[in-house]
Amino acid sequence: MALPALADLAVGQEVARREVAVDRSRLVRYAGASGDFNPIHWNERFATEVGLPGVIAHGMWTMGAAVQVVVDWLGDPGAVLDYQTRFSRPVPVPDPGAAAVEVVAAVGALDPESGTARIDLTVTAAGSRVLAKCQALVRLS
Repeated sequence: MALPALADLAVGQEVARREVAVDRSRLVRYAGASGDFNPIHWNERFATEVGLPGVIAHGMWTMGAAVQVVVDWLGDPGAVLDYQTRFSRPVPVPDPGAAAVEVVAAVGALDPESGTARIDLTVTAAGSRVLAKCQALVRLS
């Protein structure tokens, strides 16, 4: 699959959108893969005792789920040159059920000279922005 063409994009254009569900079992699997067994990600009592609304998703899981939307649009993970964000709010994960994380990717800037675009990601859960200044720099064709 060829990379999207820089010439076909415009600043402000939405390029991808997805809702990603995260439930407690996904948190357990992520903890095992990442080695992050902090009890705020699996123990309701502990999470509330430290002032959280309950068990929360790992910030790095949220960050990874958001950039995956861009990777899927590009069709090539190697086309992501840089990715940055700030964590602004936690993602509470109910039990039972799942939290929905919505990711909207739009063109923030184009640089025809370097063949790159800045993709701005709006990442929300329960109507609140959970990642701030979330941006990926991507190489395009």
